[in-house]
Amino acid sequence: MSKPDFSNLSAVFVNCTLKKSPRQSHTRGLMDVAANIMVSEGVTVQHVRFVDHEIPPGVQPDMTEHGYAKDEWPGIYDKIMNADILMIGTPIWLGERSSEASKLIERLYAMSGKTNDKGQYIYYGKVGGCIITGNEDGVKHCAMGMLYALQHLGFSIPPQADAGWIGEVGPGPSYLDEEANAKENDFTNRNTTFLTYNLLHLARLLKAEGGFPAYGNSREAWDSGSRWGFANPEYR
Repeated sequence: MSKPDFSNLSAVFVNCTLKKSPRQSHTRGLMDVAANIMVSEGVTVQHVRFVDHEIPPGVQPDMTEHGYAKDEWPGIYDKIMNADILMIGTPIWLGERSSEASKLIERLYAMSGKTNDKGQYIYYGKVGGCIITGNEDGVKHCAMGMLYALQHLGFSIPPQADAGWIGEVGPGPSYLDEEANAKENDFTNRNTTFLTYNLLHLARLLKAEGGFPAYGNSREAWDSGSRWGFANPEYR
């Protein structure tokens, strides 16, 4: 099998930790495993720590038009739109993704009415995945909600699009703590590796094809009257 060339791809990793820089983020620790694989494959990678930015909640593209003094979301949105892959990282709190992760998804949703040059929803052709860390159960639950949201907005989700690490239920060491020995966890290492390459493979395929074909999924064409193969069935 020949080695694929991923060097024309780019990815943005959005860490939704609740800790501002420069505090250590265990979520960033596991995200770095995936990011380092991508860098080794020639992929351009950017990191964003969401909580470091002044981003109000809301489902509008620019919340300064809705009562907030400052909104740094448009700049982060531009980074996401300039990348082929979006990786969301979150810790688990009370079995759920962080409030920052929910805010990120809300702000992604704020842009979902936009369309690309084919008339498709704006995130068509982009690939999404997620990484989760914590000291309690909830990896699959958090992944389920985030991956559903991403695909609903138009991102493409490959097989095995999530990976995570949790310690024992209750207080205890976190991912980067030496006593956790998390870096030697074969299950997490395997899943993180598979996640990373599946994101790369799908992004490479979509980029080579120029994204999704617009036949049957263009909002612009639908609004202009196209219906392709659609017809309401006649019931007797």
